[in-house]
Amino acid sequence: MAERRVSIGWAEGLHARPASIFVRAATATGVPVTIARKDGTPVNAASMLAVLSLGAEGGEEILLASPAEDEAAAEAALDRLAKLVSEGLEELPETV
Repeated sequence: MAERRVSIGWAEGLHARPASIFVRAATATGVPVTIARKDGTPVNAASMLAVLSLGAEGGEEILLASPAEDEAAAEAALDRLAKLVSEGLEELPETV
């Protein structure tokens, strides 16, 4: 399973608008992705309700993971999502 630990770059954390951006980006990757707070239970990264329920704050470390069978696709997806989250970007980067 591919994994990335990353600190949240949005000052407001994964609330409302940043969570919406993240969920759209996670869905766009085309591979299953989970997100979890440090030592927390992973939730579906493509679910707005699940992501909001984490209550993840700005600067907090989270764990992104993908159990996708296509390991290269999982690694690429996590690289893109990690960049989005760590830099607090407004949309999914086209390339890493």
